Amino acid sequence: MKINNDKYTYRVTWSDEDFEYIGLCAEFPSLSWLAKTPETALRGIRKTIAEVVTDMIRNKEKLPEPLSCKNFSGKFIVRVPPEVHRQLTIDAAESGISLNRLASLRLTK
Repeated sequence: MKINNDKYTYRVTWSDEDFEYIGLCAEFPSLSWLAKTPETALRGIRKTIAEVVTDMIRNKEKLPEPLSCKNFSGKFIVRVPPEVHRQLTIDAAESGISLNRLASLRLTK
């Protein structure tokens, strides 16, 4: 089985704690790579993921599905305190929109 490591979700950000850039992969949250430049951090985390994926395949372990390959329904359930639910319902009514639309608008801010 061969998996394209480029389908995983990579991110590079500055780490004030380490005074270096840190390369991350959302599908492998326990792994990271520190480097002096963002380009080196990205190369480092991609190489690390490639090595881990190769090892997991060799050991017949289940690989995480790349987020870019998942299908999302656009629906999820959020639990909020009753008073928040009430206030959101009031805000939606006063705005002349559905509660769902209000929540969607607020989540995208």
